[in-house]
Amino acid sequence: MQLDFVPVDNFYFALTLAVRTLEDIEKPGLVEEVRSLLMAKYGQPSTVAPGKQNTFNYVFRVQGVDNSPATELFVSISDVSNKLRLASDYGWVLDGERKPTRTEKFDQRSVFNQQVRSHFQNLLQISFE
Repeated sequence: MQLDFVPVDNFYFALTLAVRTLEDIEKPGLVEEVRSLLMAKYGQPSTVAPGKQNTFNYVFRVQGVDNSPATELFVSISDVSNKLRLASDYGWVLDGERKPTRTEKFDQRSVFNQQVRSHFQNLLQISFE
């Protein structure tokens, strides 16, 4: 799995309505530590998230993972109400009316979530436990 950061100036072009929560992780101090590590590694988040419940959202285009029939795959790491949120459009595709529809891959989201979680822990050299 390879993650390519989507900077704020390209975020609109990567926007997908099919992104859904994979997992919310609650651990004291984790949000602040992850925010700091992501800022140091990537700079400004993919979206400017004003508000107290959500202060950052880093979006990545995923390479090397099959998400067919969708042509692209995205993951995001953000904070929501002092929890770290991992989200992705894995297992979803937009239908002709641009409504999210589950694909055959939907049942594999928990396995994909573990891969994403592991990847971010390795990338940031941090434990989410």
